[in-house]
Amino acid sequence: MRQKAVLKPLVLGPGSGRPYPMGRMSAVFKADLEETHSMLSVSEWWLEANSEGPHVHKHPEAHLFYVIEGRLTLYLEGRNWFEAEKGSYIFIPGDTEHGFENRSDNTVGFMSINIPGGFEESMPGLLGYFEKQPLGPAR
Repeated sequence: MRQKAVLKPLVLGPGSGRPYPMGRMSAVFKADLEETHSMLSVSEWWLEANSEGPHVHKHPEAHLFYVIEGRLTLYLEGRNWFEAEKGSYIFIPGDTEHGFENRSDNTVGFMSINIPGGFEESMPGLLGYFEKQPLGPAR
């Protein structure tokens, strides 16, 4: 029989979490492995104006994106590039090619919920990658 995870309530104030600066892009992880018992991870992502993001990629985890500020430009396999403004919700199934960048003149921010958790374990490698290959301006 599968054991039920015992989770505790979690409340974080604005600006709280584990920050990951990556030049023109940054992430703040709010809840992940320990807080959610690896069921999901929750992070906040910010891109400076006119900044490229990670190139088109895919991974096994699914994403739920919710745009909290500005206008995010996204690529989704089978859909190509499109604009998602504040309040937009985007579901990206695992193993689906996707990418994002900020083609606007203002900062853009979005929440990312990854299912299952574990994506945050790749952050040290991503920091090293973007240190060697800094993000440039958006297309």
